[in-house]
Amino acid sequence: MARNEQLIRQLKLLQILEASRYGMKLEELREELTADLGLTKLSDRTVRRDLQALQMAGIHVDTEEVQRGTVWKLSQDLKDRPTVSPSLTELLALAMVRELALPLNGTPYWQGLEALWNRLRETIPESVWKHFDRRRQMFTVRGTPVKSYVKQEGIMATLNRAILQNRIVEIDYQSRTQDSFKTRKIKPYAIVFFKGSLYVLAADCQDPPDAEVRHFKLDRFHKATTLDDYFKPPEDFDPEEHFSDSIGIFKSGEAQEFRIRLHQEVVLWVGETPWHPKQRIEQNEDGDAILIIPSAYEEEIIPQVLALNVKAEILAPQACRERMAQLLQHLAKSYTE
Repeated sequence: MARNEQLIRQLKLLQILEASRYGMKLEELREELTADLGLTKLSDRTVRRDLQALQMAGIHVDTEEVQRGTVWKLSQDLKDRPTVSPSLTELLALAMVRELALPLNGTPYWQGLEALWNRLRETIPESVWKHFDRRRQMFTVRGTPVKSYVKQEGIMATLNRAILQNRIVEIDYQSRTQDSFKTRKIKPYAIVFFKGSLYVLAADCQDPPDAEVRHFKLDRFHKATTLDDYFKPPEDFDPEEHFSDSIGIFKSGEAQEFRIRLHQEVVLWVGETPWHPKQRIEQNEDGDAILIIPSAYEEEIIPQVLALNVKAEILAPQACRERMAQLLQHLAKSYTE
Protein backbone atom coordinates (compact mmCIF):
# COMPACT_ATOMS: atom_id res chain seq x y z
CA MET A 1 0.00 0.00 0.00
CA ALA A 2 2.85 2.41 0.86
CA ARG A 3 4.44 1.86 -2.55
CA ASN A 4 1.12 2.58 -4.26
CA GLU A 5 0.68 5.83 -2.29
CA GLN A 6 4.19 6.94 -3.24
CA LEU A 7 3.55 6.42 -6.96
CA ILE A 8 0.29 8.38 -6.74
CA ARG A 9 2.03 11.27 -4.97
CA GLN A 10 4.86 11.35 -7.49
CA LEU A 11 2.46 11.36 -10.45
CA LYS A 12 0.48 14.23 -8.93
CA LEU A 13 3.71 16.03 -8.11
CA LEU A 14 4.80 15.78 -11.74
CA GLN A 15 1.42 17.16 -12.89
CA ILE A 16 1.76 20.13 -10.51
CA LEU A 17 5.26 20.89 -11.76
CA GLU A 18 4.10 20.67 -15.40
CA ALA A 19 1.42 23.29 -14.69
CA SER A 20 3.82 25.62 -12.88
CA ARG A 21 5.52 28.20 -15.08
CA TYR A 22 7.90 29.76 -12.54
CA GLY A 23 8.46 26.83 -10.20
CA MET A 24 7.22 26.25 -6.65
CA LYS A 25 8.75 26.23 -3.18
CA LEU A 26 8.84 22.98 -1.23
CA GLU A 27 6.09 24.08 1.17
CA GLU A 28 3.91 25.19 -1.77
CA LEU A 29 4.26 21.76 -3.34
CA ARG A 30 3.39 20.14 -0.02
CA GLU A 31 0.25 22.26 0.42
CA GLU A 32 -0.98 21.60 -3.12
CA LEU A 33 -0.29 17.86 -2.85
CA THR A 34 -2.15 17.70 0.46
CA ALA A 35 -5.18 19.50 -1.01
CA ASP A 36 -5.29 17.61 -4.33
CA LEU A 37 -4.90 14.16 -2.78
CA GLY A 38 -7.13 14.83 0.23
CA LEU A 39 -4.38 13.95 2.70
CA THR A 40 -4.60 14.85 6.38
CA LYS A 41 -0.88 15.62 6.60
CA LEU A 42 2.31 15.46 4.55
CA SER A 43 5.84 16.39 5.60
CA ASP A 44 8.37 18.45 3.65
CA ARG A 45 10.76 15.54 3.99
CA THR A 46 8.35 13.21 2.15
CA VAL A 47 7.89 15.73 -0.67
CA ARG A 48 11.66 16.13 -0.97
CA ARG A 49 12.08 12.34 -1.23
CA ASP A 50 9.43 12.22 -3.96
CA LEU A 51 11.24 14.96 -5.89
CA GLN A 52 14.50 13.04 -5.59
CA ALA A 53 12.74 9.88 -6.80
CA LEU A 54 11.59 11.74 -9.92
CA GLN A 55 15.18 12.86 -10.51
CA MET A 56 16.48 9.30 -10.11
CA ALA A 57 13.88 8.18 -12.66
CA GLY A 58 15.49 10.47 -15.22
CA ILE A 59 13.02 13.36 -15.01
CA HIS A 60 14.83 16.69 -15.07
CA VAL A 61 13.56 18.42 -11.94
CA ASP A 62 15.82 21.35 -11.09
CA THR A 63 16.11 23.84 -8.24
CA GLU A 64 16.55 27.54 -8.81
CA GLU A 65 17.28 30.41 -6.44
CA VAL A 66 14.82 33.27 -6.91
CA GLN A 67 13.88 36.31 -4.84
CA ARG A 68 11.29 34.41 -2.82
CA GLY A 69 13.60 31.47 -2.11
CA THR A 70 14.43 28.07 -3.61
CA VAL A 71 11.91 26.78 -6.12
CA TRP A 72 11.57 23.41 -7.83
CA LYS A 73 10.72 23.34 -11.53
CA LEU A 74 10.82 21.08 -14.55
CA SER A 75 13.56 21.55 -17.09
CA GLN A 76 12.39 23.64 -20.06
CA ASP A 77 13.46 20.82 -22.38
CA LEU A 78 10.88 18.58 -20.74
CA LYS A 79 8.15 21.20 -21.02
CA ASP A 80 8.80 21.90 -24.70
CA ARG A 81 6.68 19.18 -26.23
CA PRO A 82 6.57 18.50 -29.96
CA THR A 83 3.67 20.14 -31.79
CA VAL A 84 0.90 17.71 -32.66
CA SER A 85 -0.36 17.93 -36.23
CA PRO A 86 -3.54 15.85 -36.49
CA SER A 87 -5.00 14.98 -39.87
CA LEU A 88 -8.48 16.13 -40.87
CA THR A 89 -9.84 12.61 -40.32
CA GLU A 90 -8.32 12.51 -36.82
CA LEU A 91 -9.87 15.88 -35.99
CA LEU A 92 -13.30 14.73 -37.15
CA ALA A 93 -13.00 11.54 -35.11
CA LEU A 94 -12.00 13.49 -31.99
CA ALA A 95 -14.87 15.94 -32.53
CA MET A 96 -17.34 13.03 -32.61
CA VAL A 97 -15.85 11.50 -29.46
CA ARG A 98 -16.08 14.89 -27.75
CA GLU A 99 -19.81 15.16 -28.50
CA LEU A 100 -20.44 11.59 -27.38
CA ALA A 101 -18.69 12.42 -24.11
CA LEU A 102 -20.78 15.53 -23.37
CA PRO A 103 -22.62 13.79 -20.48
CA LEU A 104 -19.23 13.58 -18.74
CA ASN A 105 -19.10 17.38 -18.39
CA GLY A 106 -17.87 18.18 -14.90
CA THR A 107 -15.69 15.08 -14.56
CA PRO A 108 -11.88 14.76 -14.84
CA TYR A 109 -12.42 12.79 -18.07
CA TRP A 110 -14.17 15.72 -19.72
CA GLN A 111 -11.60 18.17 -18.39
CA GLY A 112 -8.80 16.09 -19.88
CA LEU A 113 -10.57 15.84 -23.22
CA GLU A 114 -11.23 19.60 -23.28
CA ALA A 115 -7.58 20.34 -22.43
CA LEU A 116 -6.47 18.18 -25.36
CA TRP A 117 -9.04 19.79 -27.68
CA ASN A 118 -7.98 23.32 -26.71
CA ARG A 119 -4.31 22.47 -27.10
CA LEU A 120 -4.95 21.17 -30.61
CA ARG A 121 -7.01 24.25 -31.43
CA GLU A 122 -4.07 26.49 -30.50
CA THR A 123 -1.61 24.64 -32.74
CA ILE A 124 -3.73 24.14 -35.87
CA PRO A 125 -3.46 26.83 -38.59
CA GLU A 126 -6.62 28.86 -39.10
CA SER A 127 -6.97 27.74 -42.71
CA VAL A 128 -6.92 24.07 -41.65
CA TRP A 129 -9.43 24.75 -38.87
CA LYS A 130 -11.86 26.46 -41.27
CA HIS A 131 -11.65 23.46 -43.61
CA PHE A 132 -12.31 21.14 -40.65
CA ASP A 133 -15.27 23.28 -39.53
CA ARG A 134 -16.89 22.96 -42.96
CA ARG A 135 -16.41 19.19 -42.93
CA ARG A 136 -17.61 19.03 -39.32
CA GLN A 137 -21.08 20.22 -40.39
CA MET A 138 -21.52 17.05 -42.46
CA PHE A 139 -22.29 14.91 -39.41
CA THR A 140 -24.02 15.28 -36.05
CA VAL A 141 -24.37 13.21 -32.89
CA ARG A 142 -27.79 12.41 -31.47
CA GLY A 143 -29.10 10.25 -28.66
CA THR A 144 -26.76 11.25 -25.85
CA PRO A 145 -28.55 12.22 -22.61
CA VAL A 146 -28.95 15.93 -21.89
CA LYS A 147 -27.15 15.87 -18.56
CA SER A 148 -24.01 17.05 -16.82
CA TYR A 149 -21.93 15.98 -13.82
CA VAL A 150 -20.79 19.51 -12.96
CA LYS A 151 -22.56 19.35 -9.58
CA GLN A 152 -20.84 16.04 -8.79
CA GLU A 153 -17.36 17.27 -9.73
CA GLY A 154 -16.11 17.17 -6.14
CA ILE A 155 -17.68 13.76 -5.52
CA MET A 156 -16.08 12.45 -8.70
CA ALA A 157 -12.65 13.67 -7.64
CA THR A 158 -13.08 12.01 -4.23
CA LEU A 159 -14.06 8.68 -5.80
CA ASN A 160 -11.20 8.72 -8.31
CA ARG A 161 -8.75 9.41 -5.52
CA ALA A 162 -10.20 6.63 -3.37
CA ILE A 163 -10.01 4.11 -6.22
CA LEU A 164 -6.35 4.93 -6.84
CA GLN A 165 -5.48 4.77 -3.14
CA ASN A 166 -7.76 1.82 -2.20
CA ARG A 167 -9.46 3.88 0.49
CA ILE A 168 -12.93 3.41 1.96
CA VAL A 169 -15.45 6.15 1.17
CA GLU A 170 -18.40 7.24 3.29
CA ILE A 171 -21.28 8.27 1.05
CA ASP A 172 -24.77 9.70 1.35
CA TYR A 173 -26.69 7.79 -1.30
CA GLN A 174 -30.33 7.54 -2.31
CA SER A 175 -31.29 4.35 -4.13
CA ARG A 176 -34.29 4.25 -6.45
CA THR A 177 -36.32 2.44 -3.77
CA GLN A 178 -35.57 4.93 -0.97
CA ASP A 179 -37.21 8.27 -0.16
CA SER A 180 -34.12 9.81 1.45
CA PHE A 181 -30.35 9.61 1.51
CA LYS A 182 -28.73 6.82 3.50
CA THR A 183 -25.16 6.94 4.83
CA ARG A 184 -23.03 3.92 4.05
CA LYS A 185 -19.38 2.97 3.58
CA ILE A 186 -18.14 1.49 0.31
CA LYS A 187 -14.93 0.09 -1.19
CA PRO A 188 -14.80 1.56 -4.72
CA TYR A 189 -13.15 -0.60 -7.40
CA ALA A 190 -13.88 1.09 -10.73
CA ILE A 191 -16.13 3.51 -12.63
CA VAL A 192 -18.32 2.51 -15.59
CA PHE A 193 -19.78 4.79 -18.26
CA PHE A 194 -23.06 3.34 -19.59
CA LYS A 195 -25.59 5.10 -21.82
CA GLY A 196 -24.56 8.58 -20.70
CA SER A 197 -24.40 7.79 -16.96
CA LEU A 198 -21.57 6.97 -14.59
CA TYR A 199 -21.73 4.06 -12.16
CA VAL A 200 -19.34 3.18 -9.32
CA LEU A 201 -18.54 -0.51 -8.92
CA ALA A 202 -18.01 -1.03 -5.22
CA ALA A 203 -18.42 -3.38 -2.30
CA ASP A 204 -20.70 -2.27 0.53
CA CYS A 205 -18.81 -2.54 3.82
CA GLN A 206 -21.94 -3.96 5.48
CA ASP A 207 -22.10 -6.88 3.03
CA PRO A 208 -20.31 -10.19 3.64
CA PRO A 209 -16.94 -10.60 1.87
CA ASP A 210 -18.37 -12.91 -0.83
CA ALA A 211 -21.31 -10.63 -1.69
CA GLU A 212 -21.89 -9.36 -5.23
CA VAL A 213 -20.19 -6.12 -6.25
CA ARG A 214 -22.77 -3.34 -6.22
CA HIS A 215 -23.45 -0.65 -8.83
CA PHE A 216 -23.96 2.87 -7.45
CA LYS A 217 -25.22 5.51 -9.90
CA LEU A 218 -23.26 8.73 -9.53
CA ASP A 219 -26.41 10.83 -10.04
CA ARG A 220 -27.73 9.53 -6.70
CA PHE A 221 -24.70 10.55 -4.63
CA HIS A 222 -25.27 13.49 -2.30
CA LYS A 223 -21.90 13.42 -0.54
CA ALA A 224 -18.66 11.42 -0.56
CA THR A 225 -15.87 11.59 2.01
CA THR A 226 -12.59 9.68 1.79
CA LEU A 227 -11.73 7.97 5.07
CA ASP A 228 -8.31 7.05 6.45
CA ASP A 229 -9.28 3.37 6.26
CA TYR A 230 -7.84 1.22 3.48
CA PHE A 231 -8.99 -1.98 1.78
CA LYS A 232 -7.41 -4.63 -0.41
CA PRO A 233 -9.28 -4.97 -3.71
CA PRO A 234 -9.96 -8.50 -5.01
CA GLU A 235 -6.99 -9.61 -7.11
CA ASP A 236 -9.23 -11.32 -9.65
CA PHE A 237 -11.70 -8.45 -10.13
CA ASP A 238 -11.99 -7.32 -13.75
CA PRO A 239 -14.74 -4.84 -14.75
CA GLU A 240 -14.95 -6.31 -18.26
CA GLU A 241 -15.32 -9.83 -16.92
CA HIS A 242 -17.79 -8.59 -14.32
CA PHE A 243 -20.23 -7.65 -17.10
CA SER A 244 -19.50 -10.60 -19.40
CA ASP A 245 -22.93 -12.16 -18.65
CA SER A 246 -24.81 -8.89 -18.93
CA ILE A 247 -26.23 -6.85 -21.80
CA GLY A 248 -26.25 -3.63 -19.78
CA ILE A 249 -25.41 -2.31 -16.35
CA PHE A 250 -27.76 -4.57 -14.41
CA LYS A 251 -26.43 -7.68 -12.67
CA SER A 252 -28.31 -9.66 -10.04
CA GLY A 253 -28.63 -13.35 -9.27
CA GLU A 254 -27.76 -15.98 -11.87
CA ALA A 255 -27.55 -15.19 -15.57
CA GLN A 256 -29.76 -17.32 -17.83
CA GLU A 257 -30.14 -18.20 -21.51
CA PHE A 258 -33.11 -16.53 -23.22
CA ARG A 259 -34.99 -17.52 -26.35
CA ILE A 260 -37.16 -14.84 -27.93
CA ARG A 261 -39.38 -15.09 -31.00
CA LEU A 262 -38.97 -12.09 -33.30
CA HIS A 263 -41.50 -10.98 -35.89
CA GLN A 264 -39.97 -10.67 -39.35
CA GLU A 265 -40.40 -6.87 -39.22
CA VAL A 266 -37.87 -6.53 -36.39
CA VAL A 267 -35.41 -9.32 -37.23
CA LEU A 268 -33.19 -7.03 -39.31
CA TRP A 269 -33.26 -4.31 -36.65
CA VAL A 270 -32.18 -6.67 -33.83
CA GLY A 271 -29.38 -7.95 -36.06
CA GLU A 272 -28.21 -4.41 -36.77
CA THR A 273 -28.47 -3.35 -33.10
CA PRO A 274 -27.34 -6.42 -31.11
CA TRP A 275 -28.54 -6.87 -27.55
CA HIS A 276 -25.61 -9.12 -26.65
CA PRO A 277 -22.17 -9.62 -28.25
CA LYS A 278 -22.71 -13.40 -28.40
CA GLN A 279 -26.35 -13.45 -29.48
CA ARG A 280 -27.51 -15.77 -32.27
CA ILE A 281 -30.46 -15.40 -34.62
CA GLU A 282 -32.01 -18.56 -36.11
CA GLN A 283 -34.17 -17.77 -39.12
CA ASN A 284 -37.52 -19.54 -39.60
CA GLU A 285 -39.06 -20.39 -42.96
CA ASP A 286 -42.01 -18.04 -42.34
CA GLY A 287 -39.70 -15.01 -42.00
CA ASP A 288 -39.79 -14.86 -38.22
CA ALA A 289 -36.70 -15.75 -36.20
CA ILE A 290 -35.56 -16.98 -32.79
CA LEU A 291 -33.16 -14.72 -30.92
CA ILE A 292 -30.89 -16.63 -28.52
CA ILE A 293 -29.17 -14.67 -25.75
CA PRO A 294 -26.60 -16.98 -24.07
CA SER A 295 -26.50 -15.13 -20.74
CA ALA A 296 -28.45 -12.19 -19.36
CA TYR A 297 -30.84 -11.14 -16.59
CA GLU A 298 -34.63 -10.77 -16.58
CA GLU A 299 -34.44 -7.09 -15.63
CA GLU A 300 -32.45 -6.45 -18.81
CA ILE A 301 -34.43 -8.62 -21.22
CA ILE A 302 -37.99 -7.59 -20.30
CA PRO A 303 -37.58 -3.86 -21.19
CA GLN A 304 -35.97 -4.84 -24.51
CA VAL A 305 -38.88 -7.12 -25.39
CA LEU A 306 -41.47 -4.56 -24.32
CA ALA A 307 -39.82 -1.99 -26.60
CA LEU A 308 -40.68 -4.23 -29.59
CA ASN A 309 -44.35 -4.31 -28.63
CA VAL A 310 -46.17 -7.36 -29.99
CA LYS A 311 -43.36 -8.14 -32.40
CA ALA A 312 -41.33 -10.05 -29.77
CA GLU A 313 -42.28 -12.91 -27.44
CA ILE A 314 -40.24 -14.52 -24.68
CA LEU A 315 -40.21 -18.30 -25.15
CA ALA A 316 -37.76 -19.30 -22.42
CA PRO A 317 -37.02 -19.49 -19.58
CA GLN A 318 -40.55 -20.24 -18.44
CA ALA A 319 -40.26 -18.20 -15.24
CA CYS A 320 -39.48 -15.07 -17.22
CA ARG A 321 -42.33 -15.81 -19.64
CA GLU A 322 -44.73 -16.05 -16.70
CA ARG A 323 -43.39 -12.83 -15.18
CA MET A 324 -43.91 -11.07 -18.50
CA ALA A 325 -47.51 -12.36 -18.61
CA GLN A 326 -48.20 -10.94 -15.14
CA LEU A 327 -46.67 -7.61 -16.13
CA LEU A 328 -48.83 -7.39 -19.25
CA GLN A 329 -51.95 -8.18 -17.21
CA HIS A 330 -51.14 -5.29 -14.86
CA LEU A 331 -50.53 -2.99 -17.83
CA ALA A 332 -53.81 -3.99 -19.44
CA LYS A 333 -55.65 -3.38 -16.18
CA SER A 334 -54.09 0.10 -15.89
CA TYR A 335 -55.27 1.06 -19.37
CA THR A 336 -58.77 -0.43 -19.17
CA GLU A 337 -59.90 0.87 -15.79
